[in-house]
Amino acid sequence: MTTTANPPPTQKPAPAAPRVRTRAGDRIFSRSTLVAGVLILLILAGVAVFLISEALPTFTADPSEIDGGEGFFSYVWPLVFGTLAAAIIALVVATPLALGIALFISHYAPRRLAQSLGYVVDLLAAIPSVVFGLWGIQWLAPQVQPAWAWLADNLGFIPIFSGQASATGRTMLTAGLVLAVMILPIITAISREVFLQTPTLHEEAALALGATRWEMIRMAVIPFGRPGIISGIMLGLGRALGETMAVAMVLSTGGFTWSMVTAGNSTIAAEIALDFPESSGLKTNTLIAAGLVLFVITLAVNMFARWIVSRRSEFSGAN
Repeated sequence: MTTTANPPPTQKPAPAAPRVRTRAGDRIFSRSTLVAGVLILLILAGVAVFLISEALPTFTADPSEIDGGEGFFSYVWPLVFGTLAAAIIALVVATPLALGIALFISHYAPRRLAQSLGYVVDLLAAIPSVVFGLWGIQWLAPQVQPAWAWLADNLGFIPIFSGQASATGRTMLTAGLVLAVMILPIITAISREVFLQTPTLHEEAALALGATRWEMIRMAVIPFGRPGIISGIMLGLGRALGETMAVAMVLSTGGFTWSMVTAGNSTIAAEIALDFPESSGLKTNTLIAAGLVLFVITLAVNMFARWIVSRRSEFSGAN
């Protein structure tokens, strides 16, 4: 007796997944964000093309025709030094103050006081640059001039404090302090918001293990917010590098000196603001070339900041 194997049961094809119909509003929003992103890249590329095309005559001109008579790089490197020096002074002064204010508002101050302080700090960002410049000239410079004179008399063996201190107090150190006040609300606001995003579970776990409030902040809050802190500092640095009016009003002189307590330094932005209205011909191309250098410095700083944030984000508390 022969047996025949039953044929395998036929499998019914799986029903096709229903097509999800996207709403018109979602399509419009998606395409709008795509257009906005592409537009930003096009604007950035357009600015770069303009700067390069207008700066080319400077690089091909006779060095004797550039200010100083020694070529463009001899002209621009003192300005680069002044730009970086003012920005570094501002960061050194503003960063500890901003982080301290942000921690006080987010973890120490009572709620009502924290709201008021946050509003006051945010209000600083709305003050125009010219007001900071007037404040630096009329009040800050005369107040700090005796301190700069003391530094020159007692620490003159250090190159940055050497020479005769300015009688007006309008020095690179003063400009750096003005910039520190200007970038303070930027770093404070970003750091405060990052600290407030720390998971409550992390903070409570640290306190439950017997940590003090400062130990909890050091072990849970700061590691979680480190990428945000770096981003805030880099945003403040970008503001300090590109600030024009306040620095031009405080310094209003060119030249070069290693000393931070004497007159004679300037920044790229201040040089462009002071000289561009009366420039023509090759002088205009030279100033645009200096702007190209500032553009490259700012772009390099932002790329470096993004690299640091991406490198640290893998080990941040958010992950």
